[in-house]
Amino acid sequence: MECTSCGIDNEENAQFCGKCGLDLSVSPITASTPQVTVDFPKAVQLGFQRYVDFRGRSSRAEFWWWFLFTVLVSVILTVVDSVAMPNPLLALVWQLAVLIPTIAIGVRRLHDINRSGWWYLLHPLGFGIGSIVLIIWACMPSKADPNK
Repeated sequence: MECTSCGIDNEENAQFCGKCGLDLSVSPITASTPQVTVDFPKAVQLGFQRYVDFRGRSSRAEFWWWFLFTVLVSVILTVVDSVAMPNPLLALVWQLAVLIPTIAIGVRRLHDINRSGWWYLLHPLGFGIGSIVLIIWACMPSKADPNK
């Protein structure tokens, strides 16, 4: 088994590389692994397909396209509500409908930068330091190493 770190050929059943000590039982994501590009429609599709999936990873593009989609629909429904009805019912229903997938994609984005999904609990603290930290982390590139 060839080590992905140093390139040395180890025994087939070796658990660790004899030269660099890399754990060979875990197949790491290497920098040479092609990243799948996510465009706007694909991000929206993934957001609804993985509605309650809090495991795995979501790329930076997937996260921000989903964010843009939810904000645009919220703005449109708020305008429709203000013109058509005195109560903002449509926008409220929309925000409730996308609450769980938005949390799920936020947790998966944290996983992608090798952070625990529990950090997402900083978000409800209001637009303060917690939210600023989460925005900065959401802008960070994906980590190539496997999740801890």
